[in-house]
Amino acid sequence: MKISLSTKVGQNYLKVKEGFNAELFTALNPPFPPVKLLRFDGSSTGDLVSLSLNFIFFKQVWTSKITADHLDEKEFFFVDEGIKLPFFLKKWRHKHRIVADGSDQSIIIDEINFSSPNRLLDYLMFPVLYFQFSLRKPTYRKTFSKKI
Repeated sequence: MKISLSTKVGQNYLKVKEGFNAELFTALNPPFPPVKLLRFDGSSTGDLVSLSLNFIFFKQVWTSKITADHLDEKEFFFVDEGIKLPFFLKKWRHKHRIVADGSDQSIIIDEINFSSPNRLLDYLMFPVLYFQFSLRKPTYRKTFSKKI
């Protein structure tokens, strides 16, 4: 299944690129499940990001590898793909795009492709994941607002 969300922010795309760090990653975590960042190498090809999801009665580790990154005069993107996923996911690919929108604004685009062990669970997970990623929008706007 595919999810795509866009958020316009008030900073140049290169400045936004610099802000994609462990601190932002932690700020973007949803209220549930609580997430503990275990490892954050960065957003370059070969880097790893690993976290622990606490579902109260059990925990799950989620590890993704950055499989691609690219920078040009209009856009920066990186792709994380799940290499160790929670039991409810079979496949995960998340392309993080930061696209220039004039000289002092950008659009952050989250393009997510996922699948679970069965089609019914895909349809059940879609609204949950959509909601969790939509919660990133205010954090993106606040973090990357115009600085005076």
